[in-house]
Amino acid sequence: MDTIASLFSFITTPVSWVIVQFHTVYGKIFGPDTGWAWGLSIVSLVILIRICLIPLFVKQIKSTRAMQTLQPEMKKIQERYKNDKQRQSEEMMKLYKETGTNPLSSCLPILAQSPFFFALYHVLNGIATGDTIGVINESLLASARKAHIFGAPLAAKFKDGSATVQALGATVTDVRVVTAIMIIMMSASQFYTQRQLMTKNVDTTVKTPFMQQQKMLMYVFPVMFAVFGINFPVGVLVYWLTTNVWTMGQQMYVIHNNPTPGSKAQAAYLERLTKHVTNHGKARKRSERTIIKAIVAKGRDRNEFERKFINGLNKAGLAAQADGTVIQSESQAAVQTEDGSPASGATPKRQQPKRQSKSQRQSGGPKAAGETEASEPTSLSKSDEPEDAKPAAKQQPGSANRSKAQSGQRKGPQRPKSPSKK
Repeated sequence: MDTIASLFSFITTPVSWVIVQFHTVYGKIFGPDTGWAWGLSIVSLVILIRICLIPLFVKQIKSTRAMQTLQPEMKKIQERYKNDKQRQSEEMMKLYKETGTNPLSSCLPILAQSPFFFALYHVLNGIATGDTIGVINESLLASARKAHIFGAPLAAKFKDGSATVQALGATVTDVRVVTAIMIIMMSASQFYTQRQLMTKNVDTTVKTPFMQQQKMLMYVFPVMFAVFGINFPVGVLVYWLTTNVWTMGQQMYVIHNNPTPGSKAQAAYLERLTKHVTNHGKARKRSERTIIKAIVAKGRDRNEFERKFINGLNKAGLAAQADGTVIQSESQAAVQTEDGSPASGATPKRQQPKRQSKSQRQSGGPKAAGETEASEPTSLSKSDEPEDAKPAAKQQPGSANRSKAQSGQRKGPQRPKSPSKK
């Protein structure tokens, strides 16, 4: 164990130094040998590590969003190769490679914490065995061995025997009760965090390997914490319980303010945003304008919740702009429907001409309202006189009768009927 710890001294030494610095501060408040001083030092170490990992967490969120944008393409691949699982997996991997996404990005924060967890484990194990490690000297080692959290020493484990526990100044019952409660809380917080992600912040309309992976992690990680937790010292359990609570709160903040498109969290967020924007008449926060800008840019590709949001703004007399701002719509022409086209009533409808009857078409159409026969000209000039009004040179007998042909009869000379044979 000493050989392994010496090989990783490049990480155990900084971790032990950070714990000692925090212990110096808290020791002046609570006392150097108390469990509060050493316990809060471990909690502060977790907070410091998680703050340093915020850029990695942001990268994880962006990668997760990129995975969400690939959901339609994934669905097409699933439908196309639903009978060929191997070809389906190959096409999925090809899609990941072309878009530069990684389905395992959700594990990045846990992988990044692994070196710190390993270092803290060896520091606390050195306290349990009475070995100095890193910058923890003999005096700090003796102080840490006296520290108890709710009656359990920092270096005690669930599986420790009575002799080991008594050497640390505690009882087996106290150690097992405290460690069991902490293991249950650690596993429950991990399960709740993953379940919250699956039930509220995932687009459940598409079944993808990414969702299957998240669902698997929801059950695997709590079991892993419960199994390995019985071998962790109390100080390490404090570390993991703190980091799980931090992750849960961080994820709740992200889900509340920047949910995944198509998820239940997005429906709740857009409902709150609609009320907020309609009450103030504009988007006041930069994050709100960013989301509105993304929704407007989608056009016809908006999901059900986004279309409902745009329609809600339209009903309130507001219009979402391409830059993410919301303005008062002065005319209905500024209002957009959910697919980005002008709303009904935004432009005047084209009036179709009234259909004329056959007699109206032959007579030149109906007269305008208010027009009387008296308004017609009494005489026509030579140039305006129609050709039909000119007297014919010769009028054949019977032409008057032919001029009174019924409507619908073919114009021009009619073919005489052949006399019937008797």
